[in-house]
Amino acid sequence: MERLMEVHSLPKSCREAFLSGQNRSGLYNIYNPRNRQYLEVYCDQTTDDGGWLVFQRRTDGSENFYRTWEDYKEKFGNLTNEFWLGMEHLHALLAIGSYELRIELKDCANVRKYAKYSVFSIGSEQQMYKLTVSGYSGNAGDSMAYHNNRPFSTKDNDNSATGRCAMTAHGAWWYQRCYDSNLNGAYLNCQTTTDRAASWNTFHGTKYSQEFIEMKFRPI
Repeated sequence: MERLMEVHSLPKSCREAFLSGQNRSGLYNIYNPRNRQYLEVYCDQTTDDGGWLVFQRRTDGSENFYRTWEDYKEKFGNLTNEFWLGMEHLHALLAIGSYELRIELKDCANVRKYAKYSVFSIGSEQQMYKLTVSGYSGNAGDSMAYHNNRPFSTKDNDNSATGRCAMTAHGAWWYQRCYDSNLNGAYLNCQTTTDRAASWNTFHGTKYSQEFIEMKFRPI
C-alpha cells in the first residue's frame, strides 16, 4: 500500500511538476495513469515557461541512432546526454490530453533556433506510430509539416513512400519521399555534404548536421 501511494503521489507530467514548484531542470519520476507505470524522464523546467518533457537529444554523436524498430520502441541512451525515450512510452504519455511540441536546434556557429507546434501526437504501434503535427511557430522554419500523418520508419521496417528512405537517410523518422527533417539521422560534426545528416531543411538545408538537437513536449 505504501508503494502504491508513493507512485500515485508522483507528478503525471513535467508540467505538473513545474506547477507544483519543481522548477529545476533535470531527472524526474512521473506516473502515467494510462498504463499505470512510472517512468524516469528529463524535464526542461526553464525554457519557454518550463514543463517540457524531453524525448530526444543529440549533443556529441556518442549514441547510435541508426537502430532497429525494436530499439526505437524502447528507451535507449543516457537521459542526461544523448537519448531516445521510446515510442511505447511516447504513445502512452501522449494518449491522454492535448500536447504541444518544441524542437531546439543549434548550428556549429552557436546560432540557436526553435520550432514549436501547437498540435502533437503519436499513434500506436498498430498505426506504425503515425505522427500528427501542426500549428507551427518559431524561427527555425517549418520542416515538420512534410511529415504530418506519416508512419515511422526504421532501417528494418521502412514505411516511407519509397520504401527505402530510412536506409538512404541513415536514420529513423516519419519519412515520406524522403524528408524535410531527419533529426535522428547521422551526427556528423557539422558536415554539409551528405543526405544522411541530422538535418532541418529550413535551417541550413538537408545536408547540414546540426550540433545540438532537442525534442520535447508538454500538455496544453
